[in-house]
Amino acid sequence: MIAGLKNRVVTATTSLFSHGPQALEKTLDYPGDPGLLGPDSVSWEVIGDAAAFVGGIRALIVQTAHPEVVAGVEQHSSYRRDPLGRLTRTSLYVTETTYGSMPEVEAAVAAVHAAHRPVRGRSERNRPYSAGHPEMAAWVHNVLTDSFLQAFQAYGPRRLTADEADRFVSEQTKIGALLGASPLPDTADDLARWIGQHVDVERSRALDDAIDFLRNPPLSLPVKAGYKLLFGAAVATVPDRISEVVGIDAPPRARDVGRATVQALRWALGSSPSWHLSLVRVGAPVPEGLF
Repeated sequence: MIAGLKNRVVTATTSLFSHGPQALEKTLDYPGDPGLLGPDSVSWEVIGDAAAFVGGIRALIVQTAHPEVVAGVEQHSSYRRDPLGRLTRTSLYVTETTYGSMPEVEAAVAAVHAAHRPVRGRSERNRPYSAGHPEMAAWVHNVLTDSFLQAFQAYGPRRLTADEADRFVSEQTKIGALLGASPLPDTADDLARWIGQHVDVERSRALDDAIDFLRNPPLSLPVKAGYKLLFGAAVATVPDRISEVVGIDAPPRARDVGRATVQALRWALGSSPSWHLSLVRVGAPVPEGLF
C-alpha cells in the first residue's frame, strides 16, 4: 500500500513536467563535465530538494509585481493555453543550467535568448519593455534565486548557514550573467533587500489576471489539492511589501502545512533525479538515502 501511494505521487508529479523536451537526456555523453556549478555547489542541494516546488510557485507570484515583466508574460506567453508546456520548458531551463554539462547549459541559455528576442512592447503604465533588457532579466532571475533560497530555508530538510546562503546566491549569479541580467546581488541579504525595496513594483491588471490563474490553475482535482497547499506555503514566504502589491495573504498555519506537505513530497519523491544523474555524470559519490 505504501509503495502504491508513492507511485501515485511520483506519477502525478512527473506527469506535470512531461509536456515537452526532457532535461539532461544526453548528459551522460559528457562524462566528467561538472557544468557551471558542480557537485560541491550549494545549488545542487537546494534545487534538488522538494522545497524547490514551493520556490517555483513563489517566484511566479513575486515576479507578477513588476508591471513590465508581467505585461511581457501576459502579452507573449502561452501560459494560459499551454500551462504545463510552459512549466516543462521552465523546469528544463532551471534543471539544465543548474545540473547540466557546459554544452547543456549553453544550449539552455541560447534557447532562453531566442525565446526572449521577440518579447517586447508596452505595459499598461505605458513603459516600454523588452525581455532581453538587463534589468528585466535581473528581476526574473533574482526573484527565482531568492525564491528557491527562501523556500529551502523555510521548508528544506535543514537550514543553510549564512555562508552557504551567500554561496548559493553567488553561484546563481553565474547563470544570471549568462542571461545578461544586471544587477546581480551576490549575497542573500543584498538579494532580499533588492527585491523587497525594488522601485518598479506596482499593482497592475496583468498582475491580477496572473494571480487569479496561479490561485486556480487547470489541474486535476487531486493534483490541485496538493498544489493549493504548496501555493499557501509559497505565499507565506513572500516579503510583506510584495504581498501588499500582489494582494495576497497566507492562509492560517501555512508554514506548518507547507512543512508537512514538502516533507511528504520528499518522502515520496526523494531528491531530484537530475541531481542523481549529474553526480553519476561527474563520477561523484552518490549519498545514500537521498534518491
